[in-house]
Amino acid sequence: MAQSHLASPYFPPPFPLKPQLPPSKTQPSNPLPPTILSTTTMEPVAEGLTDDLDNLSLASTTTTTTAAETRQSTSSGSETTWTTSTSSLVSNSCKPHHPPQCDRCWHAIQRDNRDNSPLTLADLRFVHKLGSGDIGSVYLVELKEGNGCLFAAKVMDRKETANRNKESRARIEREILEMLEHPFLPTLFATLDSPRWSCLLTEFCPGGDLHVLRQQQPDRRFEEAAVRFYASEVVAALEYLHMMGIVYRDLKPENVLVRSDGHIMLTDFDLSLKDDNSPSIAQIVSDQNQPTTSPSTSDYPSDTSQFATSSCILPNCIVPAVSCFHHRRKRKKKLNQRGTLEIVAEPIDVRSMSFVGTHEYLAPEIVSGEGHGNAVDWWTLGIFMFEMFYGVTPFKGMDHELTLANIVARALEFPKEPSIPVFAKDLITQLLIKDPVRRLGSTMGATAIKHHHFFDGINWALLRCRSPPCIPRPVTSKSFVVAEPGNHSIEYY
Repeated sequence: MAQSHLASPYFPPPFPLKPQLPPSKTQPSNPLPPTILSTTTMEPVAEGLTDDLDNLSLASTTTTTTAAETRQSTSSGSETTWTTSTSSLVSNSCKPHHPPQCDRCWHAIQRDNRDNSPLTLADLRFVHKLGSGDIGSVYLVELKEGNGCLFAAKVMDRKETANRNKESRARIEREILEMLEHPFLPTLFATLDSPRWSCLLTEFCPGGDLHVLRQQQPDRRFEEAAVRFYASEVVAALEYLHMMGIVYRDLKPENVLVRSDGHIMLTDFDLSLKDDNSPSIAQIVSDQNQPTTSPSTSDYPSDTSQFATSSCILPNCIVPAVSCFHHRRKRKKKLNQRGTLEIVAEPIDVRSMSFVGTHEYLAPEIVSGEGHGNAVDWWTLGIFMFEMFYGVTPFKGMDHELTLANIVARALEFPKEPSIPVFAKDLITQLLIKDPVRRLGSTMGATAIKHHHFFDGINWALLRCRSPPCIPRPVTSKSFVVAEPGNHSIEYY
C-alpha cells in the first residue's frame, strides 16, 4: 500500500486503496451529491487474506485478564491450537459522544461477551483486508455472533514491530486511542494482545476519506459550504487533542474519514506527539466583535491583558465557545458585559525535533529542524483547507527536495481559479504564516480560529446537529462481493 509519509504509519485508514478517478463527463451540476454512489474495483487479496488468517489463527486473546489457556478448534479437517493471553475490552458502553453506529457495536460486543467467555480472534469473521501500513494490516471484520456491525481490526506482528524499532509508535497510538472520547475521533472498542499479535478493534467508517471524496467532486474540489463543514469539525477535533496534550502532526485529507452519518473522524495517530504534562490553560474574556481578518495580527485576542493563565486543567472538561443552554436569568459579569468567558488549553510547551509527516504538509519549522510544537497542527489545517478548495497543495514542487524548499522560502500564492471567498483566503493566509509564533492559533489555539469570520454562523456546541454535505451509502459485509472464479474484481461501496 503506497504511503506518502516520511515515517509511514502502521495504521492506515480503514479503506481500500484510493482510486484516481477521472472526472466524469456526466457528473451532475450539484457538487455535493446526497450519497456516495461511485463504485471502484481493485485487485483481489483473497489469497493473501487467507494466508494472514492462517497466521492469525495461531494466536488469539481474551477480553479479561486470565491465565494462559488453550482450546482445540477443527478447521478443514485439521486441528488448530489457539493460544490465549491477556487483553482488555474497553469499558465505555455508554460514552455520551458515541454516534448511533458505535452504540450498536458496543451492544454487539457486550452480547458476545455476556457469558464471560473470552472474546478471541476466532470470534471475528475477517471480511476483507482493507490495507497494509508500515508495520501492520487493517481488516474489515464482524463478530460471528454479532448483529452485523462492522469493525476495523488493526493487526500488528509484535516481533516485527520490535525488530523495526516501531514499538514506541505502536505504544503511543494505543495510549492515545485509549484516551479519546470525542465525536470526531476514533472509538476503541477492544484491545487484543497475545505473544505474537497485537490487535486494536476500532470503528469502521464506510464513507472513505476526504481525498477519495474530493476526487469524486466536479473539478476534484469542494465548494465553500463543504470546506467549512469539514474544516470546522477538524478544528473541534484538534482543539480536543490539544487540550489532552496531544499534537496530531499528520492532518491531511487521507486521514480524515467519513462516518456513516457523514461526519468526520480523524485517524492515524502513530506520528502524534504526546505531552505527559498538562497543557497550559488560559481564561479569556473575548470581544466577539473584534475583527480577526488581518494577516499581520498574530493571534486572537491581540491584547494579552485580557486573559490570565493558570497551572491546572481538567482535561476531560471541554468548555464550548457557544453554550447549548440559554438560562432565563442572565448573569452578567462586572468585568465583561460585552464579551464571553472562554477557556483555552494548548500544549504550548511540548517540543520535538522529529522530522515526521507528509512532505507537502510539513511546517517550515519541521523542515528547518528548529524544533516544533502545537503550531504545526494549525499550519497543516491551512494546507488542508487550501487543498480542499483548489485540489492541490500550495507548495508542491517537482520533487520532495523542491517541495521542502518551497515550504521554507516561497511566499504563499493563490490560484486565480477557482475564486474563493475573501475570508477563506484570509484564514488560510494566517494559518500559513511561516513564523510559528505569529501563526494563527499558535498561542490561543482553536479559540482564535473559531472566531475568524470564515466560520461566522457556526454553532460550535452543536456541530453534530448539522446536516453533512455527503452521506455514505449503508455498508454491510455483503457489500464486499467477490465475483465469479476467474474474475477477481471486488465491488466496493
